[in-house]
Amino acid sequence: MKNKILLVEDNVDLQTPLKSFLLENNYLVEQAFTGAQALKKFEENLPDLVLLDLGLPDISGETICSRFKQYAPDLPIIILTAKNTPKDAAKGLGLGADDYIPKPFDLDELLARIQTRLRHPGANSKLTIADLSLNTKTYDVFRNGKKINLSPTEFNLLEYLMINQGKVLSREAILNRVWSFDSDVQTRVIDVYIGYLRKKIDGNSKEKLIQCVRGFGYTIRQ
Repeated sequence: MKNKILLVEDNVDLQTPLKSFLLENNYLVEQAFTGAQALKKFEENLPDLVLLDLGLPDISGETICSRFKQYAPDLPIIILTAKNTPKDAAKGLGLGADDYIPKPFDLDELLARIQTRLRHPGANSKLTIADLSLNTKTYDVFRNGKKINLSPTEFNLLEYLMINQGKVLSREAILNRVWSFDSDVQTRVIDVYIGYLRKKIDGNSKEKLIQCVRGFGYTIRQ
């Protein structure tokens, strides 16, 4: 099966030859020239990898990168940009991008980086922290060997926390990832569901894993 790449680049003079190059190397290519188009393409069909320009005309590439990673933390994203200082690279990678290549770039080098990222296996089906485990294939959750029954929303919330264990996630990030940008859901709903999870996950355990970082959001960590 061919891997599909979402190419997000507003420069037509770069888009056209780059698409041809990727097609010649046996990739499927979805094109987006704006941030809005990128979000739409992403929602319609999740790609296997994203090539992302930071200098988009409507929505910043940094914002697009963050949005993609909120939905799909394991999606490989390679940033393509004319901004090529170490500070710019650190900023892009800090947003969750997996690689960074400044323009102009060598096509063979880009191809090698794409192949490297696509060779990486997806997220492990079993997530663990301390004595808590979650299986993304069987939907089983265990704490200290005891099975815990969760609703679909509770499971998705716990999975997102565990994928990002140690990171503090804002309520907005959680809302966007777990409730998929549902405008009818308020951030206070997250506090309610965190309460449900704490009762089920931490209620009978001495070590409390789900933590609130006041003024910032929630995290799961030892």
